[in-house]
Amino acid sequence: MSGMGSLFQYNFMVFAFVAILIITPLFGILGTMVVSNRMAFFSDALGHSALTGIAVGVICGLGEPSLAMVLFGVAFALLLNWIRSRNISQTDTVISVFSSCCIAIGLAILSRGGNFSQYSSLLLGDVLSITKQQIIYLVLLFAATIVFWIVCYNRLQAIVLNRTLAKSRQIRILLVENLFSIFIALVVMLSVEWIGILLINALLILPAASARNISGNVREYHLFAIIFSMFSGIVGLFISYYTDIATGPMIVIIAAVIFFASYFYGRKRCS
Repeated sequence: MSGMGSLFQYNFMVFAFVAILIITPLFGILGTMVVSNRMAFFSDALGHSALTGIAVGVICGLGEPSLAMVLFGVAFALLLNWIRSRNISQTDTVISVFSSCCIAIGLAILSRGGNFSQYSSLLLGDVLSITKQQIIYLVLLFAATIVFWIVCYNRLQAIVLNRTLAKSRQIRILLVENLFSIFIALVVMLSVEWIGILLINALLILPAASARNISGNVREYHLFAIIFSMFSGIVGLFISYYTDIATGPMIVIIAAVIFFASYFYGRKRCS
């Protein structure tokens, strides 16, 4: 208990813990639909676009480049969703090209003059750097996401199961998908500074994929995804604190261990 008390005597650890409690349920909730809708490439491309968003903010001389990153991420998400909705052949390839171009442009701009070192933390993230103001933003995003999920979940599920049937039920498919893409973009962009560009997609996908391995119904699927995501975040934060290892990678490692455990458990149960 004394060790746990010493952990929370620092404000940055308290802020990090609160952020984890807010971020991880969001990843668990949204990740289920990302996995069900086969959008792993979509969220990965969004994470890569963060560098370009920061670069745009730097070019525009914004005192807070993170704002440009969020706005660019939302615009990029809508572009990717438009590409998906057009049923363009080799959609995955087209999105991968956009993703590669974004990260290359961002790296080129930010590395000009050898200044990339001040942005290198974006690659692995640093959850300990979160501030009180950023936590407020996360709380607002969490509330908005819950409202969106309550209102639009059935519509999203119908679209995933059968787009033709959803259209016949007067569901505005493009609008719902655009809103969903915007929420993914907001969660990814607001979290990328703490989780890291290289790892953000793994944290979005792994808990949901783990939950799908052992779930018997939709309710269990969502519940297990949230539990696995929160468990990975909390345990990863504690282990990183006591082992002096970066928090983002440790969270993803825990999530990966859970995935493989659930995978083998699920196979054993079905055999």
